[in-house]
Amino acid sequence: MNMSNRCIIKMAECLCASFFPYKYVLCHCTALLQVPLPQDGKWRHRFYCCDIMAPDDASSRKHHHRYLPVLVLALVVAAAAAVAGAQQLSSEDYYDGSCPAALLTIRSAVATAVLMDPRMGASLLRLHFHDCFVQGCDASVLLDDDAAAGFTGEKGAGPNAGSLRGFDVIDNVKMLLELLCPQTVSCADILAVAARDAVEQLGGPSWTVPLGRRDATTASASLANSDLPGPTSNLNGLLNAFSNKGLSTTDMVALSGAHTVGRAQCRNCRARIYNDTDIDASFAAGLRGTCPAQAGSGDGALEPLDETSPDAFDNDYYGNLLSQRGLLHSDQALFGGGGGATDALVRTYASDAGQWGSDFAAAMVRMASIGPLTGTDGEIRVNCRRVN
Repeated sequence: MNMSNRCIIKMAECLCASFFPYKYVLCHCTALLQVPLPQDGKWRHRFYCCDIMAPDDASSRKHHHRYLPVLVLALVVAAAAAVAGAQQLSSEDYYDGSCPAALLTIRSAVATAVLMDPRMGASLLRLHFHDCFVQGCDASVLLDDDAAAGFTGEKGAGPNAGSLRGFDVIDNVKMLLELLCPQTVSCADILAVAARDAVEQLGGPSWTVPLGRRDATTASASLANSDLPGPTSNLNGLLNAFSNKGLSTTDMVALSGAHTVGRAQCRNCRARIYNDTDIDASFAAGLRGTCPAQAGSGDGALEPLDETSPDAFDNDYYGNLLSQRGLLHSDQALFGGGGGATDALVRTYASDAGQWGSDFAAAMVRMASIGPLTGTDGEIRVNCRRVN
């Protein structure tokens, strides 16, 4: 066997959970391997990870010893691919020399998270958006409140409190990457790649993620409250919010299509379903059954942003707008039917999924490039929740 395709498993550990009840378990596995680096052929210790599916029986749920040969084979393949891939770099080669398994590690963890909870795909995408719109794509959204550092974090800001999710997934990715290549991969880059991978897992488009961001050493609850467009925003408010970040009208309408997946809380759609007039009557009536009019009652009840296919990354969202079935006021604001500034784009995306996918991917690249910290600015956090 060629040296570049060899590796030795030193330790293996699996974290498994039931999937497709009573039939399978899905295991997210990590292993410490000895692998040869292509530049000198010397052996190095590296952590790699992969996912395996196994029959769901008592023994597999407890220890998974039966499936260790499958795990070993999968990890050998993953390690060999990561080592061999060093000579076939894509434009996402920023970590090739310092952490060659970075993208594989992120992709594997995101795939597991989305398989176990499809809603997590939308949550990871939203987490990246809420990061970039507040002082740039710098992972400030991940920071906890820090009195010693003199700032209040963004997690408790109005647009984020009680609704922003996915922090544990990012924490798990960061933990793996710190074992693999300490203080090398930024939390901001993890967010950007995780958002792309989450969209892919839900059947959406892919794009090349520019890498090399560094992490902020501060956060701003006040900017989160002022810069993030809210669920009651009107069209001018949306256009201004995106324009302030250097994004075009096309970017705004395309990125709004992210609401083809995920859920919104009753508190955020209550005013629309009880007060707005540009809403399909039967659609509103159905929502009122689970979202009471009285504030404080059922505030956290979840409604799908796209009732047609809530966990599929498709263009049904725009078709809903044509039928006045947008869940949020800010959704329906994109289409009034009277020839407004964004009506034509909504019609285009409703009829041409390919065009929307292409525009969405391009807009994601532009959004992911808002105000990044590079060079010696910021830091590479060891723990995404706190500054070093």
